[in-house]
Amino acid sequence: MNLLISFLLIIIPGLRVNAEAKEEPCTCRIEKKFPVPPADNSSLFYIQRTPNTNTIMYDVNLHGGVPDPEEPVHVYWLRYGEQGQKEELSFIQEHYAYGLKTKKLHDKYELRFVSYKKMPFYLTRSSRDDRYRIVATINGAEIEVSRVFLQIEGGSFWLPNVVCVEVKGTDPATGKEITQTFKP
Repeated sequence: MNLLISFLLIIIPGLRVNAEAKEEPCTCRIEKKFPVPPADNSSLFYIQRTPNTNTIMYDVNLHGGVPDPEEPVHVYWLRYGEQGQKEELSFIQEHYAYGLKTKKLHDKYELRFVSYKKMPFYLTRSSRDDRYRIVATINGAEIEVSRVFLQIEGGSFWLPNVVCVEVKGTDPATGKEITQTFKP
């Protein structure tokens, strides 16, 4: 295993790097009640994980009605496990775990998690309601993403074992709720 991957495995809180990972369906077990964060017109989606109820929020960062080309998405915590306060990501969380790499395409942005580059998400304006949304294709289904859940089993604080990812959202054509899961 190369040195960079070894380093990332030690410092990334929340994700395990697996170079041979295949996106296969799985079943996530959500055993406790997680709070649903408040949503507004800038809310895109959020991530929750089994260790605690703290939630990572992803909001569109608009300037003049369009996404800021330098930082189209603002990522931050809602610390439900503490007092529900809003808090910015730490440097390590932003650059090695929950932050996004963005790439401007013609009429949308491609977004990839810094810790899981295999799956692109797209920031695009919905023709249905003219709001910005995150769209991803999971197991062949296109979804307007509203929530991502990471099931972690075992591992350690510095090296948790993510065994299942659940992506929840709606079908952009019908508005019907869709849930897709995969093994990272």
